[in-house]
Amino acid sequence: MDTAEKIGRLSEGLFQELFGVKKPVFERMLELLVKNERPVNPKGGRPPKLKAIDKLVIMLEYYHDYPTMSKLAYQWGVAKSQICEAVKWAENTIIKDGSLSLPSKRKLLEADNEISYVVIDATESRTERPKKNRN
Repeated sequence: MDTAEKIGRLSEGLFQELFGVKKPVFERMLELLVKNERPVNPKGGRPPKLKAIDKLVIMLEYYHDYPTMSKLAYQWGVAKSQICEAVKWAENTIIKDGSLSLPSKRKLLEADNEISYVVIDATESRTERPKKNRN
């Protein structure tokens, strides 16, 4: 079963839980990536192992779960460098389009909506670990 079939069978709730975005946003991202995907070389050569949908899933999984690129490379059966290139290409393609960007801070402040803030405590604290020679 290919990636598109697996994704098509997911419910809306599970889809958002796995990828961190809703299906319409995912579909819009996929449209952008398919539109900007490089055509296959007419002179031949090996076809790319990762399609646009695979690269999008890899990027979303990388940013949602933050696994190592080595782990993703093992899961997808490609080299770690291909995972890195896939994430960068998908990210840059979506950013260059600009249709999925967030509104500016000025527009958010001008809006009549009530603004709520989220504060994340990301401070590091030292953990005491037992010494190797200690009982």
